[in-house]
Amino acid sequence: MDKRVIFSVAGSGKTSYIIDGLEESSRALVVTYTDKNALNLRVRVFRKFGYIPAGIKIYTYYRFLYSFCCKPILGHEIPSKGITWELPPRFAKKTSIEHYVDASRRLYGNRIAKLLDVAGVFPELIERIEKYFDYIYIDEVQDFAGNDFNLLCRLAEADVQQLLVGDFFQHTFDTSRDGNVNGNLHDDYSTYKAKFVEAGFVVDSDLLSHSYRCSPTVCAFVSENLGIDIQSHRADETEVTLIECREHANRIFNCCETVKLFYQASNRYDGFTENWGATKGQNCYEDVCVVLNPSTFKLFQESALKKLAPQTKNKLYVACTRANRHLFFVPEAMYKQHRK
Repeated sequence: MDKRVIFSVAGSGKTSYIIDGLEESSRALVVTYTDKNALNLRVRVFRKFGYIPAGIKIYTYYRFLYSFCCKPILGHEIPSKGITWELPPRFAKKTSIEHYVDASRRLYGNRIAKLLDVAGVFPELIERIEKYFDYIYIDEVQDFAGNDFNLLCRLAEADVQQLLVGDFFQHTFDTSRDGNVNGNLHDDYSTYKAKFVEAGFVVDSDLLSHSYRCSPTVCAFVSENLGIDIQSHRADETEVTLIECREHANRIFNCCETVKLFYQASNRYDGFTENWGATKGQNCYEDVCVVLNPSTFKLFQESALKKLAPQTKNKLYVACTRANRHLFFVPEAMYKQHRK
């Protein structure tokens, strides 16, 4: 069975690649991290077939973990009433139920995958997957972390075709964290890819290495300034510009067709705004204005954006690569008067 991880770049069509692999008769498990991504996948499947075929099951990761994995397999032995996002007690023994379940019988979200392992039910889970599905698709694989990454690797044991897709440099969230479990997982791209190879996956970094969304101009800016290799399928040139004229900056802010992307707290500003990282997965913007907070603007001026902290750099990469056309940069100080 083919078990493959494809590392893509922004706008390369990874969601389309998943959808293209589905047929009306498919028995396919499709898992992604967020509700927004799951909705997008359902919409895309509906557009393809005119309905969602019964054999295609689209889950958010935690719905899959709780409803498909935990409840049917451990529901009698460990009755539960949902998931809590509170942090587990630090000193509960790993062999105790309190390590995994709170006083209200809710499972600690960051330890559900670990509970499946400690309970020794992975063989049963693999059997259950093989019973209902012939294909596994995992979207946004780069966001799996902590115990959830270990579960992801164990899924390779299932005798079904598997396709995992994601963009290492769009790692802006973690499915969960649990102390030092896989704490250094995203520190090094080569080491990260090697973990999938060790688990039994073939790693492909070439198939989706070119962007349909971003122009060669935007791709060149990202490659040269962020150190993230991205190329374009397109041949047209667009604009990548630092706006230093306040009048021009205000025209962009007041333009209802140009989204203004802030590092954080975009809701404090009027108009068409969003946070850098929150736009991941979105392909609805023509021109994009990236608003640079003071520390990032300083590095921008020094041509030193590669020195950004990894999570900040990844969020900036997400923001820049939302642009289907022109990409503008504006120092945050120019927009103080637009705060609510």
